[in-house]
Amino acid sequence: MKTKINFVCYCVALASLSLFTNCAEEEHVAPTANRSGITSLTAYFTSGEYKDKVAKEWIINSNEDKTDYVIPIPFYYPEESDNSTADALKAMKVTAVLENNCMLNPGLTMLDLTQKNAFTYTDPYGNERHITISGQQVRSNKCAVKSFMVNGSIPAVVDETNKSISIVTLDDLSNATAEAVLDAHATIVPDPHGTYNFNQPMSFTVTADNGVDKTVYQVVKRIPSKLDMGYAVGSEKELFSHDLRLLGITQTQEGMHPTLAAIGKYVVLNVGDGSAPLYFLRATGSKVGTINLGSANATGAITSDQADHMLICNLADNGQTLKIYKTNSVTGAPTPFITYHNSLGVTLGARLSVQGDLDHDAVIVATPLNTKKVVRWKVTNGTVGAPEVIELGINPWGGMGGNAKVVAANAQGNAGCVADYYAGGANQMYYLSDWQTPTNLVKGESWGQTSAALDMCTFNHNRYLVNFKIGYWPTWGFPGTVYLFDAANLNSVTGADETSSALKYAFKVKDYCAGNMAEPGEYGFSDVLIAPTADGYFAHIFYVSNTHLSFGGIQIDCIKK
Repeated sequence: MKTKINFVCYCVALASLSLFTNCAEEEHVAPTANRSGITSLTAYFTSGEYKDKVAKEWIINSNEDKTDYVIPIPFYYPEESDNSTADALKAMKVTAVLENNCMLNPGLTMLDLTQKNAFTYTDPYGNERHITISGQQVRSNKCAVKSFMVNGSIPAVVDETNKSISIVTLDDLSNATAEAVLDAHATIVPDPHGTYNFNQPMSFTVTADNGVDKTVYQVVKRIPSKLDMGYAVGSEKELFSHDLRLLGITQTQEGMHPTLAAIGKYVVLNVGDGSAPLYFLRATGSKVGTINLGSANATGAITSDQADHMLICNLADNGQTLKIYKTNSVTGAPTPFITYHNSLGVTLGARLSVQGDLDHDAVIVATPLNTKKVVRWKVTNGTVGAPEVIELGINPWGGMGGNAKVVAANAQGNAGCVADYYAGGANQMYYLSDWQTPTNLVKGESWGQTSAALDMCTFNHNRYLVNFKIGYWPTWGFPGTVYLFDAANLNSVTGADETSSALKYAFKVKDYCAGNMAEPGEYGFSDVLIAPTADGYFAHIFYVSNTHLSFGGIQIDCIKK
């Protein structure tokens, strides 16, 4: 049953025509006579749950003198939902970007895009042309397999470049079933839930929602080749990007400190207000539900190791007890793991990190607020050692907005740690090889931004470091950026973040704040996580920011093409 979004039609008088025609400054775009003159049209929802959100930004690349402009509005919004945009077309705000010295008459206002709305377009030389602007629902042309699993537990490797799916196992698959996660509203034949002999190659065809675009995947039981070391540069792709408000998360004030964990095929998001963390499919970002919190308290942070274990802790003020719970399931209740009486004089639990495997060797670090101390636990052969309070040889950091995230460089704790935080109007990342002596690493922008979120992992025999820099005022031109560095040699991660020779990839996150961001300084908070998949072919980078109100995922792989 498909649910429609109900929109109330109303008119809004625009204060200025220039605001919505955006004629380019002459020094930036030279006037030309061989273009249509309209370079883009953007349609916005005008009421309901998604009021003021962009339904479609249509970039017009053609140089032809168009007469009819038909904006292709997605059939569903959000894309993965069943919410039809049919009613929305009847009342949409439309804006245009024009070439230099051009005009539309009358000015753009609220339009019924189910009708052809008439305008007169005047080019830079005074020539007039009568045009119409309308809209049309367009079904998605996406037809990819996002993930594939056999018999409920055997993950397959999807090679999108070669349109192949490799089932990595030596098990007998003569009587097996599968589960496929597809692009939204796409369909697949034959039905993977049937019983098949996957010992032999077979093909599946994915058809997009538009019924036209198709992709054929060859499913084969085999072990695909990996690169000798590291990931395949150029394999980076965005998996998903969510507006936190569309997930029902609206808290953007002091105390909100979102953190992330990855467990099995899920990524988990904790707001930090004590409510049960949400979990999503890693491959698509589709929301599945809330985790079983059991007796754990999620007012603090969550994090995960490299073996599908998740830690959950409370926020413990001075004199209170920090309680860390452990789980390897989103549905099973977490079990008590570590109890620590906080006598540091500051709040503990907002930041938590793990390197290694908690069932074998690992290092857990809890980073308090307003200090330069951390609490470290070493795990050896699955046994947690005594807590160690370590005073790092760097300046102290501040509260929630500048709180450091300290991450061990390896699973034994003997290779030092990396820390990044905001203090005194500056950001700096440090490598402390002995947990005491700092070496300056990459330096980000100082004013109006913080890069306090970082994480590390080993992927295909190489260590990588990710850093998430947020801007306190996104609407003023301070974007959020995720950086991926080659950290095989941490001392080589130097220079400015954008120009460091160790930088492999930089990704600008989508900004959803629309003026409704977290307060800067004390309240701006973000997290980033890099998590290899169990099969070792992919690594996922997840990020969240209560300032940009964004939560998303990026994928890299090490498949030899």
